[in-house]
Amino acid sequence: MKRLVVLMMMAATRVQAAEPAAVDIDSAAQVYQAAEVREQVRASLPSMPNQIKALFSRDPAAALSDQQLAAIKSAAERGFRIDVFEAPALAAFAQNLDAETVTKSKEFLASDLGRRMVAADVAAAQLGESNIEKIMNGEQPTPLSPRRTQLFERLERATHSAESTAQVYLSMGEAVSVGIAIGSGQDPAAVAQRALKSGDAERAGMEQQMRVPMQRFLAYSYRNLSDADLKHLLAFLDTSAGRRYVAAYNAAMQAGYDAMGKRTGEQLGESLRELAQAQLDATPPHGPDESAPEAAPRTPTPGAPGSSGTPR
Repeated sequence: MKRLVVLMMMAATRVQAAEPAAVDIDSAAQVYQAAEVREQVRASLPSMPNQIKALFSRDPAAALSDQQLAAIKSAAERGFRIDVFEAPALAAFAQNLDAETVTKSKEFLASDLGRRMVAADVAAAQLGESNIEKIMNGEQPTPLSPRRTQLFERLERATHSAESTAQVYLSMGEAVSVGIAIGSGQDPAAVAQRALKSGDAERAGMEQQMRVPMQRFLAYSYRNLSDADLKHLLAFLDTSAGRRYVAAYNAAMQAGYDAMGKRTGEQLGESLRELAQAQLDATPPHGPDESAPEAAPRTPTPGAPGSSGTPR
């Protein structure tokens, strides 16, 4: 639901039982299409370059120049594309589904409630970055009864929206940090290890930080669904097929955003190397070298990346 980032691996690792056989790509693609995942992810991508740039520009530890920040944005424009996302996302989706979940998910998504839910998801994904941030920050509140508030709290928990969003940010930060390391001559393996360790230490706090904003976004996105609709949605999510659908969907989001983050990191490493070489060529002998950042950025503070992980 949420854009990207609104965006995973933590939920995928929580599939409780022994894994049944994965389904074929065609079966997974049918569920993917019924949920209109492409439309939702595509809507999130134009805002990603600015989000990635902002992620590093507001971190003083990164110590990046304007040219380096421009290179980050340019690399993100080349990395955050639907064709980079889709193949790994579909592969992960297929790997984490089973035949029963495909059947049950298609039935749900084809139902009246399922179609209205998907339409609401697509509309929410197309709101635009500034509108989504206002909703998540509580600047555009949705009137809720105490009972309805409880329903959205349950829905956010059932879909692992906060966990998936936090994981998207951690993955993006790690991928771009590695790209910066490559471009500035640092050891990318060491930078990746530090980013992973930092992410592990901060994940719980980030998830908690995202929980209320995600509840607000769900409440706004599903504002036209009745309490009865929400109860039926929760009933589906409480089935074995529903839980597996959420896990598979989140795994797909993780794989797709990982792929786009890695592509961005690769593009960024090349751009920063070229920028560093150009600065060296223009610097007199024994002049200062200001091409390399002082450190890899810390874990970013979340705003609104791609997708919430709610069933589409």
